[in-house]
Amino acid sequence: MEISKKKLREEVLKRIKFMRTCVLARELCLLIRSNRAILEPKDVEEVCIFISNLCKEENCDEPSALCMRAVNALNDKDEKNYLELCAKSCVKCGEAKRPPPMKNAYVS
Repeated sequence: MEISKKKLREEVLKRIKFMRTCVLARELCLLIRSNRAILEPKDVEEVCIFISNLCKEENCDEPSALCMRAVNALNDKDEKNYLELCAKSCVKCGEAKRPPPMKNAYVS
């Protein structure tokens, strides 16, 4: 029984890390994209850098790099490029690794 408890613990910790990084990054990305008209560029930049760091923490280098390139495009006042890069980053973030569903394990 101790082995199943350890495995279940590892699964739960993986899910927590996934939610703390990937899920949060994805939700923030969608929130920024859907509200960009009312946000200041500095707001978008700050959150996008945070999102990029979350992706990097989970070793998702491509979404992280795309997000940083979007920030640079925003700073260059190239809104078309910013929107394209932001959309690509968000899609890549959605393709991120997901932990397998938890098994129904009995732990006493």
